[in-house]
Amino acid sequence: MMKKLIFIFSLLLFNPALAQVNVFSCEPEWSSLLSELGGTDVNIYTATTALQDPHHIQARPSLIAKIRRADLIVCTGAGLEAGWLPVLLRRSANPKIQQGNPGHFMATQYVQLMDKPAVLDRASGDIHASGNPHIHTNPENIKKVAIALAQRLSTVAPAKKINFNDNLKLFLQRWDKATIVWNQRAKKLYNMPVVTQHQGWSYLIKWLHLKEIARLESKPGIPPSTSHLMSIVSTLDNTPAQAIIRSAYQSDKASTWLHERTKLPVVVLPYTVGGSEKAVDLFSLFDETLHLLEKVNHE
Repeated sequence: MMKKLIFIFSLLLFNPALAQVNVFSCEPEWSSLLSELGGTDVNIYTATTALQDPHHIQARPSLIAKIRRADLIVCTGAGLEAGWLPVLLRRSANPKIQQGNPGHFMATQYVQLMDKPAVLDRASGDIHASGNPHIHTNPENIKKVAIALAQRLSTVAPAKKINFNDNLKLFLQRWDKATIVWNQRAKKLYNMPVVTQHQGWSYLIKWLHLKEIARLESKPGIPPSTSHLMSIVSTLDNTPAQAIIRSAYQSDKASTWLHERTKLPVVVLPYTVGGSEKAVDLFSLFDETLHLLEKVNHE
């Protein structure tokens, strides 16, 4: 029995066609995409949940242990994980996943970024020099990242290239079909006026052609002052909105304050996979996001 176990272990260890690719995923959206593209050929560890702010994560020893064993890291990039990922990379002592190597994948490198600041000034809040990193709220960006990620998986594990390519083909067929339906539903939301809490919805707003009347944060990542919130109340008196949008991981303090004074409904969007009971993968994430916006648009 012992010899049999040793033989099986040896096969897994030395046969690249059998061994799984260990992937350290920074956010749930990329874990979901990896599941679609990698299937049983990947072993995924997700560093954050939908109820955590991905900007502010502690570089815990448990994360260091996980990233140390990774063949590939898949993160958003563009500064989203700047407060914790560099520490993990430095302490991992894992050359495969360092910047410039095949095991280092940043999703924002494969899409056109919005909101690139003209001037870099920390007084302006938690700004990102490369542009807005919250790319996953537009399904077209997911498609672009999927194509690039499948290629990267094949580079890291060439023995599984056929599997990754087949999985990508099936995913894109399903994704393109779903996107057609989402785009049809989106037409009913065009020009819907909303108040947002954070700049994290820029790609969603552009995709759905929403009208952002005001933003609760006067500066990115900085809690709003009472005077700023009062100015929003004045703005809404002249330019009404239909809803206040915030993500599942954000504090409800500011949105509740504004709701109590304007009676605008607060819509808590899942933002990423796991942000609500119904948002269990990328497909249901967009289904649920549209459903919640459609619901308040009809009220």
